[in-house]
Amino acid sequence: MEDTMTQPLPDFVSVRPSPERPLFGQTVLVVEDSRYAGEALRLMCLKSGARVRRAASLGAAQRHLATYRPSVAVVDLGLPDGSGALLLRDLHAARPRVHALLATSGDPERRDVALAAGADTFLEKPFGSLAAFQQAVLSHLPPEARPNAPRPAPQAEVRPDADALHDDLSHAANLLSVRDTRMTGYTAAFLAGLGRSARDPVLTEAARRLADSDGDEGRRTALAALVRDRLSRRDIASAGG
Repeated sequence: MEDTMTQPLPDFVSVRPSPERPLFGQTVLVVEDSRYAGEALRLMCLKSGARVRRAASLGAAQRHLATYRPSVAVVDLGLPDGSGALLLRDLHAARPRVHALLATSGDPERRDVALAAGADTFLEKPFGSLAAFQQAVLSHLPPEARPNAPRPAPQAEVRPDADALHDDLSHAANLLSVRDTRMTGYTAAFLAGLGRSARDPVLTEAARRLADSDGDEGRRTALAALVRDRLSRRDIASAGG
């Protein structure tokens, strides 16, 4: 009887990306404090065949990196315990370097900050199509890690479920209920990014108005009321369903 244990593995079990799963074999570290944006990235990674780990802060990301090295990292610039640019610099300088280092933000004006910190690509929220995300990663992978055949170009956007949005809004409501001027800038940026991701221009504008006001109490109160309104709409819809 032939000893199958010594035979070469068949092609179908080899770790090779395919046109349908172009990121197969990649491990992606997503560093994102928004559950809504993080879930969008997680779904795009999974649909592309990649493994995913998520961290919601710089500290959590460093704990991940102490135990494993991802091949791809996606880092949000606005994190609760500091700027994502600090992590981008560390990942860019590390050897071996990750194959693809992507930065993201709801503020398109932060592109230059991200690229200066070592990011290969800047992803503006909302992220756009699955195909665009795949291309942003694949363009920085070595040739052997890319599919060797043409791949589909799915133009549909990946939209997380409403629970993730509700969780982010609830978190923001709690932050706004505490009059801590040290957190005002972070909370305003968090909600501006969330508004862009959820395609809610009214929320985005109200958050930007607070960010530009140096903590104006009237604008903080107005933004808090708007967040409560968004939460109540979700609660009413859930009760009616």
